[in-house]
Amino acid sequence: MPEPTGDLGPAQPGAQPAPQPVPQPAPQTAGPRSARPTLSRQIRDGLLRRIVSGELGEGDRLIETKIALEFGTSQAPVREALRQLEGLGLIESQPRHGSRVLPFAEQTIREAYILRAALEETATRLAMLAGTLPFDLLQEAVEEMRRCARDGDVPGIGLASARFHRHVVRAGGNALLTRAWEALQIEARTAIALMVTGPELERVAEEHRELLDVMRAGDVETACRHARDHQWAYADTPHDPYGTPRRGQPDT
Repeated sequence: MPEPTGDLGPAQPGAQPAPQPVPQPAPQTAGPRSARPTLSRQIRDGLLRRIVSGELGEGDRLIETKIALEFGTSQAPVREALRQLEGLGLIESQPRHGSRVLPFAEQTIREAYILRAALEETATRLAMLAGTLPFDLLQEAVEEMRRCARDGDVPGIGLASARFHRHVVRAGGNALLTRAWEALQIEARTAIALMVTGPELERVAEEHRELLDVMRAGDVETACRHARDHQWAYADTPHDPYGTPRRGQPDT
């Protein structure tokens, strides 16, 4: 009897087609914990520190060739870093004149955190109702934040924090919400917030551990409120999300 070749030939009349496998979404995976920052991110964060500290002030020019020489690189990563800074509203490009620094307005950071609070509250609700939160990856991000806190690694804890929240947002399964969240340039804005507020790094890690514990407990409303409050705290508004004046603020 000849060996089967795997070619079944034309389908016979009345034969039922073989069932097709249902495609499954790719699982979320954790990125490498100690991935080396890209050149463009190193340049962006270096310029960020100078803008936030006032070393680079309003109207100062940023010339690609000079920055590339300082960082020992080509102009391509410098151009990408400047593009990101422009997206954050910190600089503006001028044809034939390079880029110049705009006035640093902490208000733009506050506004971003208010928007993040709304987006992440919704993502938390969607993910918890669907049962899609990747608790193992969230725990890994918290552990990475703890390591960074022990080492005094401010950029590292910012990246781990962004990774934590990205897992939650993606678990919500809403592509439009995810795009809106990514458009905020989370890593860059987190870096700015850490530079401006200078929080205790151990407390940053602990806040994320508390948020993870609340999510694990399974109460949707409590988790959503915690996710919202976690971001709103960085908005530094006169009132909290519920209208209560913050300490030191007049009751208006």
